[in-house]
Amino acid sequence: MEYKIGVISGDGIGPEIVTEAKKVLDAVGEIYGISFHYTEILMGGISIDKTGRPLTEEAVAGARASDAVLMGSIGGNTAASPWYQLPPDLRPEAGLLALRKALNLFANLRPALLYPQLKAACPLRDEIIGDGFDMIIVRELTGGLYFGERKTREMNGLITATDTLTYNEEEIRRIAKRAFDVARKRRKKVTSVDKANVLDSSRLWRKIVEEVAEEYPDVICQHMLVDNAAMQLVKDPGQFDVILTENMFGDILSDEASMVTGSIGMLASASLNETKFGLYEPSGGSAPDIAGKGIANPIATVLSAAMMLRFSFDQDLAAGAIEAAVARTLEEGYRTADIMPKLSEKTRGIRQVGTSEMGDRICQRLV
Repeated sequence: MEYKIGVISGDGIGPEIVTEAKKVLDAVGEIYGISFHYTEILMGGISIDKTGRPLTEEAVAGARASDAVLMGSIGGNTAASPWYQLPPDLRPEAGLLALRKALNLFANLRPALLYPQLKAACPLRDEIIGDGFDMIIVRELTGGLYFGERKTREMNGLITATDTLTYNEEEIRRIAKRAFDVARKRRKKVTSVDKANVLDSSRLWRKIVEEVAEEYPDVICQHMLVDNAAMQLVKDPGQFDVILTENMFGDILSDEASMVTGSIGMLASASLNETKFGLYEPSGGSAPDIAGKGIANPIATVLSAAMMLRFSFDQDLAAGAIEAAVARTLEEGYRTADIMPKLSEKTRGIRQVGTSEMGDRICQRLV
């Protein structure tokens, strides 16, 4: 089998971590008879530097011509970067929002799994962690507050900003169906998160989710207000299987979920449209402060590549091989700086490695 992968290396640590993901993809491809052809696509700060815009029509066309897109990270230090002196629609993140819209990437899937080997990195107490947790957040990605009408104007002598949160029933229904489909392959439980006690958009969200739930009688559906969900994630993360939520709530909760796993550098994500096409990226940012130092954690990007194999290419065996190789590498004690524990008698045998060596170790453990 052959696949065309569009590659957005991006900014900061993006090129480093994407290099390792491609290395692992090529290694697993040799084992399973899969060939990957990569095409570089400009987006984010590097695109601004070269074209004056965070995303060009040429870049969108390149993504559309691919079977899937693998992305590193975009953006930079907002305090120091000239990119953030530009108008909002010309900043790096505007390119990502525009690409999601252009490709209709309405469903973001972000797993949050606590590896047993990284239990010590979890900031929660042992009695809260229990046997660990394994959840996935399904976030609506092309609607809501981030895509609503916005304006800033003077009203009654005061500068006033307005952002509009809008959802229609079809936008809600399609993301709800995706969440229930995911739940059917897991532990068959969906927790839909909203703010139905305050927001009209959330009341519609809850109504449509309940309608969709009737089509999935084998899946448990519960509703939870977003403020309670934020508390429950640190009080009892093991209760969650699939969390379904709208764009802004999902943005916040998925970062919270990532940190209770020990490091955002461990978490993959997939953004999917209604076909097999998807954009796969790590959950973390561009980390410009460590760019070029060879210490960034590539595991989230490697696991994103595994998600690409599973969701876009139906290569479940190859995807599982990557995930198992990551687990074996951690089991054998290899850590990047972000997940490196303090050395003690309990952590004897743990060894810190850099970005490239972590990729090499994962490749060596592929079977």
